[in-house]
Amino acid sequence: MNRPASPPTDDELHALVDGQLAPDRRSAVEDAVAHDPAVAARVAAWRVQRDALRRLHGDLLGEPVPAPLMSALDRNQPRRARQGSWMRWGGMAAGVLIAFAAGWLGNAQWSMRAPPAQVAKAPAMREFVHDASIAHAVYAPEKRHPVEVAATEQQHLVQWLSKRLDRPLKVPDLTAMGYTLVGGRLLPGESGARAQFMFEDTAGERVTLYIGTLDSRAAAGAAAARETAFRFASEGPVPSFYWVDQGFGYAVAGKLPRDVLLKLATLAYRDLS
Repeated sequence: MNRPASPPTDDELHALVDGQLAPDRRSAVEDAVAHDPAVAARVAAWRVQRDALRRLHGDLLGEPVPAPLMSALDRNQPRRARQGSWMRWGGMAAGVLIAFAAGWLGNAQWSMRAPPAQVAKAPAMREFVHDASIAHAVYAPEKRHPVEVAATEQQHLVQWLSKRLDRPLKVPDLTAMGYTLVGGRLLPGESGARAQFMFEDTAGERVTLYIGTLDSRAAAGAAAARETAFRFASEGPVPSFYWVDQGFGYAVAGKLPRDVLLKLATLAYRDLS
């Protein structure tokens, strides 16, 4: 893959983060990011910030922009300049920024009309699924150190993680879908240790199983929403299917088509049950 002649601009990096980068530039910019640790760290930080904004103000993204905010924008920026700004930053990034501003301006009104249970329980469960997505995005691309303990030491891996999570764990068999165990690692969580098992197919595509005890907010929210059934989540860097079983959360994450990811999650669920 050829490197771009010049480093990508901030506008291009923002467009990459927001999924708005032109297809003919995407591979070149991604390659530049992959070869520059400083730029890669900046892009990763922007993605975390973007996801945090979406989690905090997700319900506002579908609402119309308040009239006072639009009036202020009209007064302070000519139409042509505003259109150029939208083109430069990308529609999604601008939408997130406007939603963030609208959230602050209309916080009192939104808080009064949103059901208290929704405000209390939704973020807690989303945090668990988002953490699973972030963990996959961080470790799945690794070539030399994707896991702490390799599959060659599977028995030790399972015993170690079971002890740290204080629950008997098992590695699901995903070979029917062409995925074999790479290994696993220990990760921190809101309410204690969490585990990640990584699997890989012959083409090098990876999928991860994220496991951990839910804190009281997430457990209560899951029980109230009856989230023991599979649910699809796409809030983080990669999509996932997740479920809850006896206070424990499970999330199968990967950059895969939704139907393939569902089959893998179903296979994992049946094996773990």
